[in-house]
Amino acid sequence: MAESTLESSATAATAAAAAENWVKKAADQDISTLVDDLKLDKDTANGNGTATQVNPEAAAENGASVSGGAPGAGTGSSDEIETVNPADASLLMKIIRKGLVESKYDLEVQRKDPSSPLHSVKSFEALHLKPELLRGVYEMGFNAPSKIQETALPTLLADPPQNMIAQSQSGTGKTAAFVLAMISRVDPRKNYPQVICLSPTYELAIQTGEVAAKMSKFYRDIRLRFAVRGEDLARGEKLTDHIIIGTPGKLMDWGIKFRAFDLRKISVFVLDEADVMIATQGHQDQCIRIHKQLPSSCQMMFFSATYEKEVMEFAEYIVPNPIIIRLAREQESLDNIKQYYVRCKDQNEKYQAISNIYGVITVGQAIIFCHTRKTAGWLAGQMSRDGHSVAVLSGELTVEQRLAVLDRFRAGLEKVLITTNVLSRGIDVAQVTIVVNFDLPMDQLGRADCETYLHRIGRTGRFGKHGIAINLVEGDHNMKICKTIEQHFQKKIHLLDAENSDEIEKIGS
Repeated sequence: MAESTLESSATAATAAAAAENWVKKAADQDISTLVDDLKLDKDTANGNGTATQVNPEAAAENGASVSGGAPGAGTGSSDEIETVNPADASLLMKIIRKGLVESKYDLEVQRKDPSSPLHSVKSFEALHLKPELLRGVYEMGFNAPSKIQETALPTLLADPPQNMIAQSQSGTGKTAAFVLAMISRVDPRKNYPQVICLSPTYELAIQTGEVAAKMSKFYRDIRLRFAVRGEDLARGEKLTDHIIIGTPGKLMDWGIKFRAFDLRKISVFVLDEADVMIATQGHQDQCIRIHKQLPSSCQMMFFSATYEKEVMEFAEYIVPNPIIIRLAREQESLDNIKQYYVRCKDQNEKYQAISNIYGVITVGQAIIFCHTRKTAGWLAGQMSRDGHSVAVLSGELTVEQRLAVLDRFRAGLEKVLITTNVLSRGIDVAQVTIVVNFDLPMDQLGRADCETYLHRIGRTGRFGKHGIAINLVEGDHNMKICKTIEQHFQKKIHLLDAENSDEIEKIGS
């Protein structure tokens, strides 16, 4: 019996040490370094998750990337129109936006009783946080609350606890907001899980854990645990950690199948990246099964980058009587972006138009959008042979490979980034002066995709600067798409004669 107790204590000590190691790993490393160690669910080009250099001519023939990834590294044909993987896109946005993005959008707040006062704060001191927690917040570089934090935090920290549904883009501080609320709700004297936070993927869970580890760095009584692949429980183990951050499948196993903790004692339930959760098969059902085990007194926090009908139906099922915070619907301005189109007969003539533009005006950095990996590879080969410094970003690359490509581009090591729709939104590079739509954006039915067009050309004209968007139009169908986009935004897209150097010179002035 004594031997069994000793063995159990040793197992618990090992598990505790492993948990501490995860927290230390997250706290000590920058997230982009942490990502290098992840075992992603995609094949990597060379088995170690680093970007590899590919011969441009071979890339042109095989549709591979010039700055990372071997031919055929991903799934699907290089001829297929590439679509965005929501989980990968979300992780990439979180990593790229290491600092806060100051959102220019107003917040809409909906609540059950519109007459009740809505509090907001202009400083973290006003929240009356524990000193150890406040110290962690300041060490992370948060000097004052972001717009969403000003509104969300007083509500999330209020007594009695209030439920919340919040929509906000990556980088606006929503992760820090709900992590701060999670840690604040913990009673460290109780040695059992009190908070669970669900993320749709391993990588996103680790990213949230990094924020939690850094924020609680000086609050040493708080214990965190990751419920993700690679983390296992000893037979019969009962969790004593206060906060569990993980994926739905693993968390459901630990809470329902193995009964390693009591879901009826959970006081805070956070569901992050809900739009990605819905897009991931099986996750929605797992979230609902976990939710059904929670007490009615549990505080529910639901976060999503989008506010679509399916997301809101899911939110309303999970979160009773919520306060809803969302970005006011406001169209991104195109006023500081000059838009042009060039009529072209075929792909070769499109390339000639790009060459002519490059030969006449000074281009800082450019992003060129293509439909398919094959087209991106061909174009990269052509431009490399003509002496241009080119990188390619497409869907077959793992997250860490994409980061390597983006880091080089942001550092100015490549002047041209050729990409598919994997980069249509969210990446801000101040030096980008031109965006070229080598292929106009369209949906699966061949109709104009105006939202993607907005996100694409929004990669230039950032930070109040002027930008140029050039659309290469091949054939009557593409011309119809161009006109549809023009009518949709009520912004003139001017005809540009790419054979006329005087005309090209004017657009660069």
